[in-house]
Amino acid sequence: MSTETPFAKVLEAADRLSLEDQQSVVEILHHRILERRREELAREIREAEEEFQAGESKPRSAKELLEEILG
Repeated sequence: MSTETPFAKVLEAADRLSLEDQQSVVEILHHRILERRREELAREIREAEEEFQAGESKPRSAKELLEEILG
């Protein structure tokens, strides 16, 4: 029975690829990560807009936000 993690298995499989294929994997993963971040940001923006429309939040200045964060 193997106790190897999925992450370790991926790294091991990547080691068996040519350098060119490894670079392609890196580029593909990079693009996928960027897309997931965009989707997450879009979701957060939609949620914030919904909260604002529902009256659950109010507009604040940058100064007010910083004071709340740092205070």
